Amino acid sequence: MKLSLFTIIIICIGLSTNAQVTKKQLHIERAVEAPKIDGILDDAVWANAQEAVDFIQFRPNMNVKETESNRTVVKLAYDNSALYISAYLYDDPTKIAKQLSSRDNFGNADFFGFVVNPNNDAQNDTEFFVFASGTQADAISNPSVGEDFGWNSVWSSAVAIVEDGWIVEMKIPYRCLRFDNNDVETWGIQFHRRFRRDESQYTWNPVDVTKGNIGLYHGELKGLEAIDPPTRLSLYPFVSTVQNNFDGVYESNFNAGLDVKYGLTENFTLDATLIPDFSQAGFDNITLNLGPFEQTFSEQRQFFTEGVDLFSKGDLFFSRRVGSAPITDPVTSANEEVVDFPESVKVLNAIKVSGRTGNGLGLGFFNSFTEKAEATIENIETGDRRREVVEPFTNYNILVIDKQFNGNSSIGIINTNVTREGSFRDANVTAITSDITNKRNTYQVRGDIKMSNINLETGTITGFSTFVAARKAHGNFRYSIDHSYADTKFDPNDLGLQNRNNYNNFGVDINYRTFEPSGIWNRYFANFYVNYTMLAEPSTFTGFGLGLSANGTTKKLNEIGGNINLLPGKQYDYFEPRKEGSYFITENGVNMNGWFNSNNSKKVALSANIGAESFLQEGRDYFDYWFGFGPQIRFNDKFMISYFFYRDHYLGDRGYVTQIDDEVIFGDREREEIEQTFNASYNFNPNHTLSLTLRNYWGIVKYDEQLFSLQNNGRVTHDTGYTTTNIPDNPDINFSTWNFDLSYSWQFAPGSFVTALYRNQLFNFDTAARDSYTQSIDTLFQQPINNVFSLKLQYFLDYNQIAGIFKK
Repeated sequence: MKLSLFTIIIICIGLSTNAQVTKKQLHIERAVEAPKIDGILDDAVWANAQEAVDFIQFRPNMNVKETESNRTVVKLAYDNSALYISAYLYDDPTKIAKQLSSRDNFGNADFFGFVVNPNNDAQNDTEFFVFASGTQADAISNPSVGEDFGWNSVWSSAVAIVEDGWIVEMKIPYRCLRFDNNDVETWGIQFHRRFRRDESQYTWNPVDVTKGNIGLYHGELKGLEAIDPPTRLSLYPFVSTVQNNFDGVYESNFNAGLDVKYGLTENFTLDATLIPDFSQAGFDNITLNLGPFEQTFSEQRQFFTEGVDLFSKGDLFFSRRVGSAPITDPVTSANEEVVDFPESVKVLNAIKVSGRTGNGLGLGFFNSFTEKAEATIENIETGDRRREVVEPFTNYNILVIDKQFNGNSSIGIINTNVTREGSFRDANVTAITSDITNKRNTYQVRGDIKMSNINLETGTITGFSTFVAARKAHGNFRYSIDHSYADTKFDPNDLGLQNRNNYNNFGVDINYRTFEPSGIWNRYFANFYVNYTMLAEPSTFTGFGLGLSANGTTKKLNEIGGNINLLPGKQYDYFEPRKEGSYFITENGVNMNGWFNSNNSKKVALSANIGAESFLQEGRDYFDYWFGFGPQIRFNDKFMISYFFYRDHYLGDRGYVTQIDDEVIFGDREREEIEQTFNASYNFNPNHTLSLTLRNYWGIVKYDEQLFSLQNNGRVTHDTGYTTTNIPDNPDINFSTWNFDLSYSWQFAPGSFVTALYRNQLFNFDTAARDSYTQSIDTLFQQPINNVFSLKLQYFLDYNQIAGIFKK
């Protein structure tokens, strides 16, 4: 680790040139008259268009040619408005999988995929998939973030099942793509086809899955010239209403607003939500959190899920920070209590500008403002109330510059900034990132350098973090080494997410994978790892771990996996005590688990998992075991249900209870968690979907009456005499939630939706940990229920369509 990150990057740049890959070429002709997108290939443009044929399998076998009865024939055309694609996919119609599903859900259906890279840089693909059911999926993809199906665009497709297979027609407007209109001579393209019945997948240009990213194996599209694309301006006006009824309080809200996508140039796009409406974001799957770190959830607001690949550089952007709960608690006196505290902050607006030039230079800019939020504090003696600002008017800002080169490498810089009005804290974080692969696509080095600055009234706190990893990136046998470091002051959490800092960790991974079927396996993967962890300040050992995991898919398409993890010797936990400098020792931990998913192309499929954990430590009788199972039943191509039951039971668990004066109190506890989820969906057709989700979570914590005090040596003692009855609060917990979510979505025109949602939610938190599950459910359903009904209409308008109306 003596070699600097900068030196490693420079060496790799010097070694890095793009590997040579055989490229098929397809010549495209301009359409005199645009084809009708109806799944019938009788348009004049298809009569003489060049064919893309001779598809090659890459999964599960490589280099297997398609058969005559399952061959694929693809044709392309273009005009100044769009690309047009037709595909004739020969097959036995009785074997075509065509389950209906929601958009971007691959489900149990065959698909045809068109992948295009206008800059032909092997790193920035736009993907369009059409399923045999008629459902669409789309994504942007690059080696750094993989496939991002949160990105959505508006394009047209049609499917027809015929006597010798199925047909796809697609229209991809140029507003869906980003390209340099001054250089359109050669685009990278690829066509994919999947047969769901055996999970085989074919491409037009052969793919070598043993090395390199898949974008390196695209073919080339020739013949595009003199494209004069129309103005890229899309408007998404919407109206919505939300009716909320909770504990006798009824609220009615009406919202109207506008989302905008505007092509600043052919390569750069502005996305803006001018009056945001996130009323239809789903419930978070809340669980009982006893750990020292915050509980976080995935993003569900569409504006923050699509087109954020550039902003994900350096892992500095956690979009849930924008509009989350206020950052401060109000200051109260002894005779005051908080009677109203906002759960979230209103987002006033948000914009993204992003794109990439033809020579691989990516630029991104994100900006959002949130409204001031106040808490209400009441004097318990006089009843007087006052309001206090807990989150001021705030601006969130991100700037990204990223340079890609050689089809497989990139270097970038990202800066995030949070500025709060008044004396509240501000934050600024900068990262330099790199991902370098050598010219043969066989070895890779990744490195990050990060610096955070937190501006307080008392001054600025500056922290640093680094990460470097080197790995062998080709062949069956692979390995990697990595080092990560963060000092005690590194803090990206105003706009990012990091559970902890103060670490100095080393890791080694060795793995083996297959690319061809062998024995009963289609493919399998095995990995061995070793981790050595330390504190950064002071430089002291905290833990050592190693483990082995393996998973695979059988030729019958059943998935099986498992792992074993060992923590030999003493492990020093500096975070569970919640007190600076204190630590808690555990010894000789062992964790084992396994899982199984049956072939979900069958009408009935089963998922199951099981696991256990313990410490082989004198004085501890800790044992944790868990299991989960559930079926998925597909009644037909329209209707499907699934159910999953999960139970986790901890015996002799030991952890933090509270702190009294300067003393950290721990306790032994029995914990139990049960979670049940039920999902059902009925798809009338690709544009009409009805879905239902039910979820119930229950968690209890029962402490032994006698508690421990944590000593300076990391051990615990009963000698101080603390019990559950002589500490200020009863630590037992009974926590339960219930969510009901019924939704109907109708896409009545391309990009235009009516969505109706009915939701209700129950929540209970008390100390009745000795109640049974059924008793707890009874208590839960005695709580006030939160009923929410929302209706939203969003309409897609293409500026060129509007202009055409006025011209007529």
